[in-house]
Amino acid sequence: MNDTRAVYPDFADPSFLKQHILDTVHFYAPRCIDLQNGGYINSFLDDGTISDYETKQLVGMTRFVYIFSAALQVGGPEKYHGAVEHGLHFLREYHWDHEHGGYHWTVKGRTPTDKRKFAYGHAFVLLAASNAFKAGISSAGPMIGEVYEVLEKHFWSKKDGLYADELTTDRMELSPYRGQNANMHLCEAMMAAYEATGDRRYLDRANTLAYSVMFKLLRQSGGLIWEHYNSDWEIDWNYNKDYTKSEYRPYGYIFGHSIEWSKLLLLLHRHFPQEWLLRLAERLFWEALHKGLDRRHGGIFFAMSPVDGRIIDADKSYWVMAESLGASAMLAASTGRAEYRKYYLDMFAYCWTYFVDHRFGGWYQVLDACNRKYSNIKSPPPKADYHPVTNCLTALSVWENAAGKPQ
Repeated sequence: MNDTRAVYPDFADPSFLKQHILDTVHFYAPRCIDLQNGGYINSFLDDGTISDYETKQLVGMTRFVYIFSAALQVGGPEKYHGAVEHGLHFLREYHWDHEHGGYHWTVKGRTPTDKRKFAYGHAFVLLAASNAFKAGISSAGPMIGEVYEVLEKHFWSKKDGLYADELTTDRMELSPYRGQNANMHLCEAMMAAYEATGDRRYLDRANTLAYSVMFKLLRQSGGLIWEHYNSDWEIDWNYNKDYTKSEYRPYGYIFGHSIEWSKLLLLLHRHFPQEWLLRLAERLFWEALHKGLDRRHGGIFFAMSPVDGRIIDADKSYWVMAESLGASAMLAASTGRAEYRKYYLDMFAYCWTYFVDHRFGGWYQVLDACNRKYSNIKSPPPKADYHPVTNCLTALSVWENAAGKPQ
């Protein structure tokens, strides 16, 4: 990436980060508020035109709760309190399974159309409720313990130190698939629950998850995170083979998940300092950049083959870039090394140039290898620009602290 930071804002300035969070959320508000069916509209074109009025996906719904709560935490308008309550009400009334417990995956209007229960979706309910509670929404408090108990009852395996992935609709039985992605976001959500409540059980669970992934799963896959496992938590190299575009279960070494784990290990280290957290965070970050950085066009490729190390998906995804911002900011704070601050500034400059829509707001979802858009769909379910918002919050927590700025 070219070093042309002089023409850009100061991406490490806390006031910039707060404003960018508010600007990003402003793209969605108030147009995402569904006044007819409740909850949020999930799907938008580049200019904010609504492209689907009825589909309400659990992850999208919870991510809107999250970004409105984040906006409140950085000084957003008082009306966002109502926006958060609006989403929490819909989750409780229409996504919640009033017969069996747990949260339905997809609702159309107000009617559940996909009643499967996913640990991944419950991770985002926990994250959203925790962030809302941190933002002063008292009604979110009871949801934190409630969703934890659902996860404990239906998904948790004490023997494995990990969560299973999916409950069938009819018999509430677990599918044989196991995945790291749900456990990654549950580690994130457990830390958020700890920050919101001070209850140590959430931090202990986050630590158990991180330890299990790093020392049970990573040792099977080498230097990068692998996604898919069987019911014995042994790698399944063929699951979704060659299908890199799966939203939640993509094939290949997904560089962004190694980077995202790097950030989460550092956040855990902030609460529960342990040498192995910092060591593995650096290793994952550099392994992903060494193999995934596009040194010609900038950004990070999406996926690499486990067979021969070829790049099998050269697209640039908004969430991968955003996660590298949070990880590099945390590494700068944790190590004091100037190279991480430089990477953060360079990557934000790349995102500012290619991903941030300076006309309408928000971030573009995916670009090709040469940084060109594929379509005018900016935010399909479940995007909601959660990744840019949460990583700006993470960066803000670093750069607001003078001790986190390398000298």
